[in-house]
Amino acid sequence: MSTNPAQAAPADGSGEGVPDARQLRVILIAVSMALMAVIASVSGLNVAQTQMAVDFDTSQNTVLWIINIYTLVLAALLLPLGAIGDRLGRKPMLIAGLVVFGVSNVVAALAPTAEVMIAARVASGIGAATIMPITLAVITSTFPEEQRGKAIGVWTGVAGGGGILGMFLSAFLVDVADWRWLFALPIVLIVTALAMTLKSVPNSHERSAHTFDTVGALVSIVAVAALIFFLQEGPERGWTSSVALGSLAVGLLATAGFVSWELRRRDASLLDVRLFRERGLAGGSITLLVVFGVQSGIFVVLFPFLQAVVGWSSLLSAAGLMPMAVSMMMASGLAPRLATKVGPRSTMSAGIALTGIGLALMALFVSVDDGYLSILPGIFVMGFGMGLAMVPSTEVITLSLPREKQGVASALNDVTREFGTALGIAMLGALLTAGYRTAIDDRLGGIPEGTAAPAREGIATAIEASGGAGSRAQDLVNAAKQSYIDGWQQAMWAGVAVMAVLFVYIALRGPKNATPAAASDEAEDTETVAAR
Repeated sequence: MSTNPAQAAPADGSGEGVPDARQLRVILIAVSMALMAVIASVSGLNVAQTQMAVDFDTSQNTVLWIINIYTLVLAALLLPLGAIGDRLGRKPMLIAGLVVFGVSNVVAALAPTAEVMIAARVASGIGAATIMPITLAVITSTFPEEQRGKAIGVWTGVAGGGGILGMFLSAFLVDVADWRWLFALPIVLIVTALAMTLKSVPNSHERSAHTFDTVGALVSIVAVAALIFFLQEGPERGWTSSVALGSLAVGLLATAGFVSWELRRRDASLLDVRLFRERGLAGGSITLLVVFGVQSGIFVVLFPFLQAVVGWSSLLSAAGLMPMAVSMMMASGLAPRLATKVGPRSTMSAGIALTGIGLALMALFVSVDDGYLSILPGIFVMGFGMGLAMVPSTEVITLSLPREKQGVASALNDVTREFGTALGIAMLGALLTAGYRTAIDDRLGGIPEGTAAPAREGIATAIEASGGAGSRAQDLVNAAKQSYIDGWQQAMWAGVAVMAVLFVYIALRGPKNATPAAASDEAEDTETVAAR
């Protein structure tokens, strides 16, 4: 049976006692602020690509590396650093991560060259990979069982909505000040979170008689880094390029090697891969992978729609995403109560269904004439559905591993999100691009080839090249906008199909609709579950 939190000893044996309600609020605020800083830094620099290229006098490819290297390092180090945090202590690891992240952001804000900027972003990724799994592990190892679901709901809402808020604030700072001020927000959040962590966050750690799985940690880094690199570089270099195929091969081989090694290590493993036979871990991971993939893919296709089709600025386009963030956070607050009443599988299924409905609404009603209003209902419904799906998915993942392995559980949750993000951007972006090019080919009759060629590359280049179309300029603009709508619809319907498959899978093979207490009891008997 599960231990009564009110009578439990502190995880580190310090004798401090269980945190009271006020301290729990401070802990939740501290880890949420730290998480917000990490999430906002993922997408923040996207709005400053042009300014960075000019200031550093560098190529677009280098600018993309400045942006992507952070995510690559973050994803690759999540699992080993989460496991190290379980062993060394979650509070000291969180403090170390906050310090590294804060200092590296100061360096990035002052970077005189692109090389210094890339080095600072690498250091930021290391700090972020230390922070991110610890924030959730602190919640799952500190909060009493009856409050844990609500706290995870807040964490999930910040994880989902934080990127949108960060994008909006970044666009605002670029518009009113300078791109270097983008780092002000994470620095302020980190300094505040550090002060609150030092004062209020208790320590906890794993007591293990086994040596650290160094081989598993190193192989996991290679596997995740290679696969993320493949997803990032595939759209730029081509999916069949030697670099893309080489990184895919390395990633798959390393993944196979990691699974084989972990199966042999058993109790001393970094991650007991046999646990994926259990419904909760498998269902929660797949749901997060798909939902975050859809969310990230929507960002990629939505920004060009708002800027090129609707004609909005970067700031207004970022503001257009806020209804999704608001509905997601609303659903994140509702999801724990709903999961308690009807169970995690039913809650996840409802969220998946609503996400699919939101995508269908955006496919059915999108139009050039109605612009943003034609997709607003779909954005809101989809955001609400994602919030409902993500919270119980996160909770069943953390419940699938024992309390002393919460850093690993949290890291696994985060790695799944990062893979979903990279996969969604690559897949939905590719579908929209292919749909756009197919549609515009049929609308370029009478357009000079010198203008038609760049128009095929994308809607932004089509509008820029329209000046060379003479009297057909407006026809080319209209053709590009309608072709983008055609590509958009193709991407949305693909998303609907993916969500339909996920709905069937969760309905049949999702986590059992057990109460939180029953789920917690199951988590404590992890070794028995894995042995089945």
